[in-house]
Amino acid sequence: MDYDRLSALDASFLHLEGLETPMNVGALTVFEGEPFFGPEGRFRLAEVRDLVASRLHHIPRFRKRVQRVPLDAGHPVWVDDDRFDILSALPGPGEQPQLLALFERLQAQLLDRSRPLWELWFVEGLEGGHVALIQKTHHALVDGVSGVSAATVLMDGAPNVEHPPAPRWRPAPSPTPGRLLLDTIQDRLTGGAGPTREGDGDEAVEGSVARLARQARAVASIVEGNLVAPRTSLNRPVGRARRFGCVRIPLDEVQAVRRELGGTVNDAILAGVAGGLGRLLDSRGELTDGLTLKAFCPVSVRADHEHLALGNRISAMFVPLPVAETDPRARYVAVRDATAHLKEREQAVGAAALLSLTEFAAPTLLGFGARLVHHQPFVNLVCTNVPGPSTPLYCMGARLIEAYPMVPLAKNLNLGVAILSYCGYLHIGLLADRDQWPDLAVLEAGLEDAFAELHKEATER
Repeated sequence: MDYDRLSALDASFLHLEGLETPMNVGALTVFEGEPFFGPEGRFRLAEVRDLVASRLHHIPRFRKRVQRVPLDAGHPVWVDDDRFDILSALPGPGEQPQLLALFERLQAQLLDRSRPLWELWFVEGLEGGHVALIQKTHHALVDGVSGVSAATVLMDGAPNVEHPPAPRWRPAPSPTPGRLLLDTIQDRLTGGAGPTREGDGDEAVEGSVARLARQARAVASIVEGNLVAPRTSLNRPVGRARRFGCVRIPLDEVQAVRRELGGTVNDAILAGVAGGLGRLLDSRGELTDGLTLKAFCPVSVRADHEHLALGNRISAMFVPLPVAETDPRARYVAVRDATAHLKEREQAVGAAALLSLTEFAAPTLLGFGARLVHHQPFVNLVCTNVPGPSTPLYCMGARLIEAYPMVPLAKNLNLGVAILSYCGYLHIGLLADRDQWPDLAVLEAGLEDAFAELHKEATER
């Protein structure tokens, strides 16, 4: 077969999408500008197109589009797009507010499903002569980790790197609707024979029982405690417009907190996010004694050998954020102890087990379930943290300066927090509903203050 079928999890992001909820992940990155321009001062657009085209054989799914199965009898498939082209645009917004406005407008628009589900927009005319790159990719195509891997395919670890010519690409013909329907029916008939056995006899049974018991304990950790998250202004329905904010935190300050107080860098990040959210809710008059929000934190289950394998390979943890705790040390300890408990209970294993059940759901049921997610009462926000490279990256010889990631919104989650570590800094991207977040600057300042307090607490005692 000359096509790949979407997994149930990948397909669910297609079902989740609507006019108010584009399912794009993305990033706003800023480069040194000079190497992008030729001697006459013109942007080297043709060379940028050649660069992108020369790297796509490393991520072949970026040349594919989605094709539905007739009657929705199965999950859609990826097929080669015989109209594939490299598209880019070069508006010149000038200062950062204009750049953010362009980013917000582009990310609020749906991707064309008749084409490969990604876009790159190069933006010239920035302050200091810098060039920005706006990346926009459908969540059905990548998760956070694979998205970073795909983005770095366009970049190098040194300013001047020679690459061999890319192999010639010939698109495979798409299956006819009839062929695709027959293949799908055959897959469903032959794919339900049950799990693969790892052995025979009592040992295999005991192993299966042990695995099931482990998964049951892990699933139980998801529903223990307060299952329903408190209702706050973070959970009002979203509209179509977006607002994007950027915060940059020195990574060595976060690592100092981890060294002094124990735990992990991710614990320090979540404690900083909790502190920032506390300041925001206090400014909105919503901060009550003991208020604890719940964050959905994706966890990658991608193996080392799956580098550059696209699609979604994630589980999750549901982490309590003690936003009402004003003491930075106490807030950090609460987050650290909570995540340690969730890891001990293997909550990510339980979430992965639940997600794996979607592979057995009929596409119509999967679509119904995906739409229910928009009305979920279990979490207040998504907070995702993806480790990036610690050394500089270059594109066309231009050094990457900043990189702010973005995670999409659901209908009743009007804030998404995405963090990427790169070259000594945490880059925090805040995507919010425009109409409900005129005060996004309050959260930006609150995050800066909360991380500074944590660092002071760790280094001055």
